[in-house]
Parts: sequence; C-alpha cells; structure tokens
Amino acid sequence: MGWTRGQVLGRGATATVSAAISTTTGDVSAVKSVVLSKSETLQREQQFLSILDSPYVVSYKGCNITNENNKFMYNLIMEYMPNGTVINAIGDQNYGRFNELEISNYTRQIIQGLEYLHLLGIVHCDIKGANLLVGKSGVKIADFGCAKWASENVPLRGTPMFMAPEVARGEKQGFAADIWALGCVVIEMATSGSVWSDINDPVSILYKIGFLGELPDIPCMLSHKAKDFISKCLIQDPDQRWDASELLKHPFLEQCNSQINENIDEELWTCSPTSVLDQDVWEAINESPLVGSDLIQPTSSSYSLRQRVEQLVGNSKKGKCKSKIEEEINWVTIRSNGSSGAVAGDEWW
Repeated sequence: MGWTRGQVLGRGATATVSAAISTTTGDVSAVKSVVLSKSETLQREQQFLSILDSPYVVSYKGCNITNENNKFMYNLIMEYMPNGTVINAIGDQNYGRFNELEISNYTRQIIQGLEYLHLLGIVHCDIKGANLLVGKSGVKIADFGCAKWASENVPLRGTPMFMAPEVARGEKQGFAADIWALGCVVIEMATSGSVWSDINDPVSILYKIGFLGELPDIPCMLSHKAKDFISKCLIQDPDQRWDASELLKHPFLEQCNSQINENIDEELWTCSPTSVLDQDVWEAINESPLVGSDLIQPTSSSYSLRQRVEQLVGNSKKGKCKSKIEEEINWVTIRSNGSSGAVAGDEWW
C-alpha cells in the first residue's frame, strides 16, 4: 500500500497515530508509528492483527518501515474509525452517557468480537472504552498490544481499573478476564465515569479488587436485565463467570437492534491515550493508601499487593494525552515485557 502521512490524530509517549492517505485512491486509513528501536509492542500487535478478520475487530491493512527525519519508523496501518473511541462517543451524547438501547447494541458487538477472539485462542487483556473504536458500522475492538495466546505463559498485563480479581492477584489471565473487563465497560458506558469513582490510585484499586473481593457499583438506573447481565460478567470465580457465547444469549441483548445509532456525528478523534504507573505508586504503597473510607494497614495481603505491583510496573513516565475519564484516575495501561522483572510501556490506538 502506497501512502502519505496526513494529519496527526493522536499522540502517546512513544507512538503517534496519523491519517494515512493512499497515493492511488485517496482513501484514508490510520497509521500507528513508533521509532523502530522501540517497536517491539507494536510489532507484537501487528502479529495479532494480521491474522484477524472480523467485522468486530479493527481491520489490518499492512505495515512497513520508513526513514523520516533520519529516523527509522515502524508503521502499522489499520482501518480508520472516524468517530473515535467509545469514551469519545459517550461525550458526544446529549446527556453525557448512552441510553440502554445503545449500551445493549454496543455490548452485543463487543461480545461478538470477544467470542471471535476467544474461539481463536486469543485473550485481549486490555478491554476498556479507550480501546473500543466507533465507526459507521458500529464498535470494533482495537489495540492488541497487550494481547496474548491463552496458552502463552507471559507476565500479566492490562489496566488496573478493568482487571479481574485473578489478574489483580497475579494468578492467571484467561478469557474470563476479558469478560470481567466487559462488565466494567458496560458500567463505563452507563455512567460516563470511572468504574471505581471513589478511588484515585491504582494500588488501592488492585487491593480492593484482588484482596478485598469488592465489586464495582452497578448503576441503579439500569433495568433488571442490564444489572443481571453485568453481574454475570463480574462473578468473582473466573470458572463460574459467563463466557462470550453464553452472554450473547442473555435477555439484555434481545432489546438491541442490528444498527448502531445513525445519529452519531462523524468527526476526527483526537486521542485514545494510555499512560503508566509512576513513582506515585511506590509512595502510595508505603503510605498505607485509603480504600474508600477504610485505612489499609500493613498485612501479608498488602505485601502481596506490593509484589503484584512490582511485577506490573517498572520505571515509567506518564502519557501526555488523556481522555476525560482517564484524566480523573491518572493511570491506564500497564504492560510488561517479562525480560527483566517488569517494564511498563504505553502504546495506544
């Protein structure tokens, strides 16, 4: 594919997403670029995207290496999604949140994408509103920088606010972890706010999820069917949690139609960032963080939590571009390369 770089659509700490304009047809794609020497995560994402073919997953169009301003750049070319992320779409609504029919419709499409991935043996590991992109045909799953094969033995990764209990404890990360994250996304769509609105630091989130066994609050304004659907996603035991195929048959999804709301304004998105945990995490650990109104005292569980965070986080820096929701919580994606303990990275789409 011959292409020229167009306007910048978003920036992260290491990667940039730009419009990619075809030199032959003028069609617009999206190109995610990073310096070749720092492209390990992006190359891993390319390996997954290149084998996927689903209407519920962002399409892969190719990759190449270019020499720009005396720097070799690795470029991943993908389908352009004009309406940005689910978070952007929430902000475009008149009341700053989706109605239940829209939530049902989007949820059905996300589950169909997860069912496809899981049947192939792929765990996404970072399902959240910022990694779900919206176009005319609906919502599609994007950002496979954290993805892994279910049988693959790699360090656990993802976004603390969306982590399942078994992931927060560092036990395992399978298909069920994506389902837990989906339940959190439904809450995110219903409230347009943080899933854990009363917590400001990731250490407390991990402790609350993994060691206290607490659940996010299910919005009271939702119907009984919607609440029951979320509860099936947020079952503590991953072996009892409903899988994608079971969820597709849930009554909550019966109310959705086959078309995404046609009134979504078509516009360029500006950013779908990720950032990483920084030195504040270690200060939070040492200062006995607050979980809700309860002070966490040093215990064996607290020590386990510190070990868990050490596995997830290394020397890092904050991303520069955040959505409104992500600005409130000040942290998002964690990734570890597993080669020397833990190294965090921040790729985004």
